[in-house]
Amino acid sequence: MVSPAAVALAPAPQHEPRDRSALPAFPSAATLDPALAGFLRAASDQLCRWWSESAQRSPLPLLSVLPDAAPAAQGLPPEALLEDLQLVMDGAFNPVHPGSMAHLDPPPLTASVAADLICAGLNNNLLAEELSPSLSRLERSLTAWMAEALGLGERGGGVAASGGSLSNLMALVVARQQAGLQGASDALVFCSADAHVSIAKALMVMGLPPQALRQVPVDGEGRMCPEQLRHELDQAHAAGLPVLAVVATAGTTVRGAVDPLADLAALCRERAIWFHVDGAIGAVFGLSPLHRSRVPDLHCADSLTVNPQKLLGITKTSSLLLLRRPELLAQCFATGLPYMEPSWAEAHGGESGLQGTRPAEVLKLWLGLRQLGLSGIEALLSGAIQRRELLQQLLSPLPLELCGGPLHLLAFTPAGLDAVAAERWSLQTRQRLLEQQLMLSRPLYRGRHHLKAVLGNPNTGEVQLRALAAVLAESCSSSPA
Repeated sequence: MVSPAAVALAPAPQHEPRDRSALPAFPSAATLDPALAGFLRAASDQLCRWWSESAQRSPLPLLSVLPDAAPAAQGLPPEALLEDLQLVMDGAFNPVHPGSMAHLDPPPLTASVAADLICAGLNNNLLAEELSPSLSRLERSLTAWMAEALGLGERGGGVAASGGSLSNLMALVVARQQAGLQGASDALVFCSADAHVSIAKALMVMGLPPQALRQVPVDGEGRMCPEQLRHELDQAHAAGLPVLAVVATAGTTVRGAVDPLADLAALCRERAIWFHVDGAIGAVFGLSPLHRSRVPDLHCADSLTVNPQKLLGITKTSSLLLLRRPELLAQCFATGLPYMEPSWAEAHGGESGLQGTRPAEVLKLWLGLRQLGLSGIEALLSGAIQRRELLQQLLSPLPLELCGGPLHLLAFTPAGLDAVAAERWSLQTRQRLLEQQLMLSRPLYRGRHHLKAVLGNPNTGEVQLRALAAVLAESCSSSPA
């Protein structure tokens, strides 16, 4: 029998010396490869040109491209790879354009873009500390800072997640575990009629029937009615139905309404019900003393979803689930990782949420916030509010029903139109706007189509807002009453 110590590694196959201009498939562990550095510089230059030429293209591209999806028989050279990238870029949505006001997708923060590249290059895995020793600690520290800054206390913390839908889902799973309702198919969740669709999706994933979601009516400003919630909680109690959680919203999707968090939280405390706040859109306003009053009482939450990608420009995806008691995450999700060394903290990152393997998304959030500083965050928030206020001022004289709130969203539709006429108006007006390189979205809200402006794009200025108002004025004068 041959001793394992006597077994030699097979010699590496011999090849001709590599062409120094060819792109290596993997980075070298020993040398700086000029071809690799040149390729990354060329890709970066290509992206910078795409940004710098954004105003010359429509926010919504005029074509939707479909490059060859399957790999070729032989790998492509660097020039061909860059051509493939350019083809995809030519058909991409253009959030940098000043007329891009349709969605909660602002231009990317430049430091966040750089951090995204480094994140990919490091290829660390936040599954376990051994795979991301420094980045795991950074995530804990940053989520703890964010939780404390938003009022969840000095012991607060959380975990990064791939989008607000996942953050909301994890919050409700924790709420169910805390209520001891893991096997209860009759458990209920209450939210407002204007809550995000991710709440319904979360209950579906959790195996609850559609009737588990109880939508509470909203007032004229789009906020959940506390007295109506009290009434429905009383009815659930009388029927013997357990309540898993109440979900409030700090920034609804269409109009940016903020539910009365303190009143709703008081009801939850009376009845020992988990209180989750979906602050994916609005919670970042709580980082600024100047704007904190727009999302008051975030500190009342047991758990809070925050999406810095929606206004601060952190590259996708960037969502956080924050808890007053972050140790509940591991209590809920930890299964043990027997193939890893023990955690250096309370639990590995892969045991603090639904995701196991995770990239270091915290890096782009951390570096982006470092770039902005607290003053830069406040300036971004102030700019978004100023644009919304100016647009609201410009549209107020028009025969439009304006649906807004305290944040940076504004939706509108002509007064007096029925559903069919409102849909026709929204289609025709959106097309006129696109012809002026102004892009708004077209949500269906309260049975009628609206146009919606999201004013988080720092490149949008008064010129674009006045042009938008002019198109709307013309469309109102030509639309049937």
